[in-house]
Amino acid sequence: MDFIYSTTLTVHILVGLAVIALVLVQHGKGADMGAAFGSGSSGSLFGATGSANFLSRTTAALAAVFFLTSLGLSYMAGSRTQVSGSVVDAAVQSAPAETLPAKPELPLPTGVPDSKARDIPK
Repeated sequence: MDFIYSTTLTVHILVGLAVIALVLVQHGKGADMGAAFGSGSSGSLFGATGSANFLSRTTAALAAVFFLTSLGLSYMAGSRTQVSGSVVDAAVQSAPAETLPAKPELPLPTGVPDSKARDIPK
C-alpha cells in the first residue's frame, strides 16, 4: 500500500507542476483586448474563441488527472489504520504510570482550643 501511495503522490506532484507550467505558458483570453482598439485586428473581443489548441486540451487532461489523483490520495489516507480514540488517550496509555510521593501529614495544632483543624477528616 505504501508503494501505491508514494507513486500516486509523486504523480500528483508532477502533474500539479505541469498544470502550473502549462497555465503560465498559455496565451490569455484578454490579451487581445488592446488590439481591438485600433492597434490590430482581433478575431473576437468577447465572442467565441474557436477550437481549443493543443495547450488547452493538454491542460484539461492534466487537470482531470490531478483531480483523480487527489481523490485517490484522500481515499488512501482515509483507509489507513488509525488509532482508536484520540491521540492524547493513546499517549496516556503508552506512558508509564508515575507514582506520586505521599503527602506529608502536618501536625495538628494543640494549643488553640477553637481550632477547626481537629474536625477535618484524615
